[in-house]
Amino acid sequence: VALGDEDKTLDAATHSGRTLVVPAVTANRTITLPAPVAGQTYKLIYGGAAEETENLIIVTPGNSNFFLGGIVHMDSDADNVSVYSDGNSNSKLTLTDFGIFEINIVAKDSTNYYIWGYQEGADAPAFADQ
Repeated sequence: VALGDEDKTLDAATHSGRTLVVPAVTANRTITLPAPVAGQTYKLIYGGAAEETENLIIVTPGNSNFFLGGIVHMDSDADNVSVYSDGNSNSKLTLTDFGIFEINIVAKDSTNYYIWGYQEGADAPAFADQ
């Protein structure tokens, strides 16, 4: 499913279990996940042709729903690192000036989402509270 160049709130019935393609964006964009239900899956990939100068922000419905896991940063400046959620409150992931990425998200239960994947670019992704 191709997402548009806009902020997007995902719907489990429409988006769960599908590959979601994020296009090149013209401004910072936010993708909001629905309330987690165990087993929901979301896979986001980049469909653009160059590293962005904007950010992609992936958020849960609120700080009471948070991420468990981490993202591998494939740094175009060659200092590759992994970044992890704090596992108890981080409900926001920011892909800064992102390039190629694949982000996988699975609802663990009605509170938490597992998250893993990779992002390429000069700037490391970051987890935070909303």
